[in-house]
Amino acid sequence: MGRGRSSGAQLALSAMAADRPHLPGRRARGPITHPMDSLDAFARTKLDALEAGSLRRRLTPTERGAEAAAVRRGRALVSFSCNDYLGLSHHPRVIAAARDAVAAYGAGAGGSRLVTGDHPVLGALENLLARHKGTEGALVFGSGYLANLGITPALAGRGDLVVLDELSHSCMWAGARLSGAKILTFRHNEPGDLAMTLAEHRPHHARALVLTERVFSMDGDRAPLGDILGVADQFDAWTLVDDAHGIGVVEDGPRAPLEMGTLSKALGSYGGYLCASRPVIDLMTSRARSFVYTTGLPPASAAAALEALAILEAEPARRARPLALARRFTARLGLPEAESAVVPVLVGDAQTALDIYGALEAEGFLVVAIRPPTVPAGSARLRVAFSAAHAEAQVDALADAVAALTGRGSRP
Repeated sequence: MGRGRSSGAQLALSAMAADRPHLPGRRARGPITHPMDSLDAFARTKLDALEAGSLRRRLTPTERGAEAAAVRRGRALVSFSCNDYLGLSHHPRVIAAARDAVAAYGAGAGGSRLVTGDHPVLGALENLLARHKGTEGALVFGSGYLANLGITPALAGRGDLVVLDELSHSCMWAGARLSGAKILTFRHNEPGDLAMTLAEHRPHHARALVLTERVFSMDGDRAPLGDILGVADQFDAWTLVDDAHGIGVVEDGPRAPLEMGTLSKALGSYGGYLCASRPVIDLMTSRARSFVYTTGLPPASAAAALEALAILEAEPARRARPLALARRFTARLGLPEAESAVVPVLVGDAQTALDIYGALEAEGFLVVAIRPPTVPAGSARLRVAFSAAHAEAQVDALADAVAALTGRGSRP
């Protein structure tokens, strides 16, 4: 049938629309518009509201380089916004490992790991991750977000209980909701509140999980894992710890039975993982939907992470540097001593945070402004991330600039 002519089906639908009476209780409307019109109108209304609250987000082209360098709008900047805590994403050995893997295995995995995507480097990476975490096994996912989408639903369902630290990452919440279990929270980093919650609700559920993070990504504080694990054990609850921002920097202390994290931060690559007992890993291989039904990690990403993990283990001084620099910064500004490589500088108002972010960029620093809903309303902040690639002079210069813009005292 030629272009511009109506098919028989289209003519029939038009006739049906003309003859169809208005349904009871529904108001007659004007001419039918294309669905894209209402969709775009919806999007514009939402965007206008975000704009009014200084909450709209935009992508900004940024070239990352070695030694915490970044280029935006043609200007060279020192980046304090990157989670490359050990500076390994540009390490020559890491880059070479990725290049060699592409040459050997191609650019992509080719499919789900259960079908065609299980190239040999993934097994080597999982073995080293398990050894690093002291577990029987490990499983690599496409990302940390995908890992958390798959782990909790594979272990909990209807009739079960999931209790999260109230500041747990978005992907932990998403995984909990997908499980269909009853979801509760405990006050941030308060094992006592966790104990009261479990005492009241654990007896009514078949299984229970406790979800928390080793390092909280927006506040940079650390969970009291020893106490949390003790409470969870008392109530026969399984603890899942998100170690995305701890591995390689501050991962000392007790380990949880379920340790997940990412390959995209201190390991300088991309992907996620779970370290656990062999039975749990075998269960995830069959039941974690975000593993079973997604394409395997590209060979280059796995090889890069494997090499980065080897460097991380061999260079303790590199691992210690981000925390030392973060504490140099907090001491200079009179802030609470840093517990990790992440330091928040609380501002409060979203627009004020954006203004300071812009002023810092004008002075040569890239420091991201974090706004709701990533953080609670009224707690917009600068999120300063420290890397082994930073120099002390760069840290001091940033502290002086932040002091001048926020009124916080900086000292030599």
